[in-house]
Amino acid sequence: MARDFRITNFTEERAYHNTAILIFLKAVRSAMGDVDVEIGNSLNQGYYAYIKKHDGNLTHSDIHRIKDKMDKIIAHDTEIVIEEDTVSHAAEKWRSLGYQEKARLLEGRDPEEKVEIANLHNYRNCMYSDMLPTSGYINLFELRPYRSGLLLRLPNALHDHTIPPYRDDDKLYDAYAECMRMRRHTGIDYLADLNEQIRNGNADGVIKACEWLQRKQLEEFAQKISEEDKKVVLIAGPSSSGKTTTAKRLCSELEMYTGQEPLYLGTDDYFVEREDSPIGADGKPDYEGLDALDMELFNQQMEDLIAGKEVDLPEFDFVNGTKVFGNRITKLKKNQILVIEGIHSLNDVLTENIPRSDKFKIYISPLTHIGMDRHNRISTADARLLRRMVRDSQFRGYGAEYTLEMWPKVRAGESVNIFPYSSSADVVFNSSTVYETCMLKTFAEPLLQAIPETSEQYAEAKRILKFMKYFDKIENTNAVPDDSILREFIGPRK
Repeated sequence: MARDFRITNFTEERAYHNTAILIFLKAVRSAMGDVDVEIGNSLNQGYYAYIKKHDGNLTHSDIHRIKDKMDKIIAHDTEIVIEEDTVSHAAEKWRSLGYQEKARLLEGRDPEEKVEIANLHNYRNCMYSDMLPTSGYINLFELRPYRSGLLLRLPNALHDHTIPPYRDDDKLYDAYAECMRMRRHTGIDYLADLNEQIRNGNADGVIKACEWLQRKQLEEFAQKISEEDKKVVLIAGPSSSGKTTTAKRLCSELEMYTGQEPLYLGTDDYFVEREDSPIGADGKPDYEGLDALDMELFNQQMEDLIAGKEVDLPEFDFVNGTKVFGNRITKLKKNQILVIEGIHSLNDVLTENIPRSDKFKIYISPLTHIGMDRHNRISTADARLLRRMVRDSQFRGYGAEYTLEMWPKVRAGESVNIFPYSSSADVVFNSSTVYETCMLKTFAEPLLQAIPETSEQYAEAKRILKFMKYFDKIENTNAVPDDSILREFIGPRK
């Protein structure tokens, strides 16, 4: 029978979701036989899964049978045994099952090194992360048909162990579909493909292909904004999405179409002085809410800009925690497009005096293109965490321990300040690059290794280091263009 278990934090959420996916994969095998299952990215408060049947499309009857099998597995409360196997034997096992990408991911490692495999009643798979002890912990899930596949919807840490209300993130689905263009262009479907390209000396080629495709998409956005005669472009997304660089690159593309350089504003420059930062319920500074911004200054300067007045735009010094004035004294010219980026930019409270018809809203997030293998995706949250960790160290004077400590609060704030407004976007921009984790590993690994065992963040640091072990490093950053989103995190060329 299902156990009385509730998700209370992100660690439990990750284990719950991994365990639910393992149960789902076993249920598909039991209900439908040896069919190919692909676990896609998180979508609509769940995971999009595609099942390649031998005799046509997935049916409602198929989904009902899978759910019935999941219910029975959960009711049996079967122990999930974490087995250790050698790299050589595990690779041989995956090849025999037709999981070539799983086997190839182990290439180059010591054949006698141990890897962990989850065993659920003789169904074995590699989940690369924490699991719950038994199947009975999965006491809440939903299967829902969606497009040509289905959604496995699960509770999370931010909704008091309930499945959030369904909302069709159709633009996000389209952005994931756009990932297929990246995969076709680079020939990279799984992490093993990327590692192979790096080992063959083709990392620079992968970087160039990724950067070209991102530039192409921004060109398309600029053309659309120009053709629709938009006055204000609003760019928002969760932490470490690359909003600042994307906004500036879009400004360059817009100048090509309009003949006039847009005026750029970053809401991060409107933080209140650090000593005046609001305090959250946990007694620590809250940098994620609207109260962390100097809304009085922002609104006044917006009114002045629209009125054609000259304003002194601030620049926030993150090291010293204060706004600096005198470096950006400007005014909005006739027909000049205003580009505003920041986590709250899609919230109409920020631009309530501007008609919706004049706005073009862009939601941005690093939607990872590739999977560890067909059953395990690279978490968008982990991708952003690595970015933030490196940037905090490079530019903001924070160590990895501090970044990890603040991360749960950041994610909780996003559920209030960002995600509810994402559906109002006109387009979604995927800021992820296929190669970035391999490059960020070079910067992040020593930061994580420096966290002592006595730290409360040690377990999380160890988890990330274990996850990154599968990624080959890209140590030479010279091929990364100066205007790449990744430069926002790793810094300029040296």
